[in-house]
Amino acid sequence: MKYLIMFCIVLLTSIAPGLFDNENYRDLEERKVSEVLKQFDVDPHNLPLLDKNKVSVEIGEEIVKYGETLSGRKVKKQSKHFTCVACHNLVKEDPVLSSPNPEDRLAYAVENDLPFLQATTLYGVVNRTHYYNDDYVKKYGDLVDDARNDLRSAIQLCATECAQGRKLKSWEMESVVAYLNTIDLKIKDLDLSAQELQNVDNAFDSKSIDDKKAAANLIQSKYSIASPATFVDPPENRSLDLTGNAYRGELIYDHSCLHCHENGKFSFLQLDESKLSLNYLKKNFPKYNRRSVYQVARYGTQPLYGKRSYMPHYTVDRMSERQLEDLRAYIYTEGK
Repeated sequence: MKYLIMFCIVLLTSIAPGLFDNENYRDLEERKVSEVLKQFDVDPHNLPLLDKNKVSVEIGEEIVKYGETLSGRKVKKQSKHFTCVACHNLVKEDPVLSSPNPEDRLAYAVENDLPFLQATTLYGVVNRTHYYNDDYVKKYGDLVDDARNDLRSAIQLCATECAQGRKLKSWEMESVVAYLNTIDLKIKDLDLSAQELQNVDNAFDSKSIDDKKAAANLIQSKYSIASPATFVDPPENRSLDLTGNAYRGELIYDHSCLHCHENGKFSFLQLDESKLSLNYLKKNFPKYNRRSVYQVARYGTQPLYGKRSYMPHYTVDRMSERQLEDLRAYIYTEGK
């Protein structure tokens, strides 16, 4: 009996700390990345200037989602053509934030019923430090100079060039930034292991500057501070040999094409899953004009007088070469 009691005591003392640790982990995982980093002497990026008059998280959210306010203080429509959610998700869209790729992103979009879009999600955008990266200078030239390292400049560039709308007023901008700070990254998004969570938790009470720095570096290694943007040309060889997977192509069509084109949501060109739509796309696929999916996927279209709504293109980081062939396989298979 004595040995049994001693065994139980040892067992309880070994299990109990784990129980407390699990509770600590849950609390830690729900915390904002920026708040945790601040405790490790890393200044938060992109905080809103809340002392400005009229700044409101609610107004910022409505501008992002609808391009105008639906209640309370009225805001003039930012764009007649697009809203932020035409091209951006507002939730996590990559299963592994430190290594985003379009193949995993599509699977995640299907699993979570998300659009598969041209632009990076706004979820966690305040945790990034660089925007309009890499090849976007080819499209916007000197306009990206300020936008690359400044969130507010990036938002204004998106508002005026991408959305073909007006500039945001100062208080509107701060309202948008205030809202974006409500959808910043959480520790649980980083997929830290139990040991890594323990290391971060231990660093809070550590007197060592090195421990705090190591914890901050660990957290920052788990997500990207910039989204890659690589422009590629459509394929020159447009033979009838299909190399793609029609099943995956249908997923892309449903989660990408129909997001903008179904019922004319963000486009003058209306598409659905009918033979009429698929035959139209099939007929024009191999051509070298703006009616070809190959062309518009890689080059987009230009705004026209009287039709400022246009199609943004997909970088290869947002839709892979294989995925483009998958889309073609679906359209060719389902079209006549």
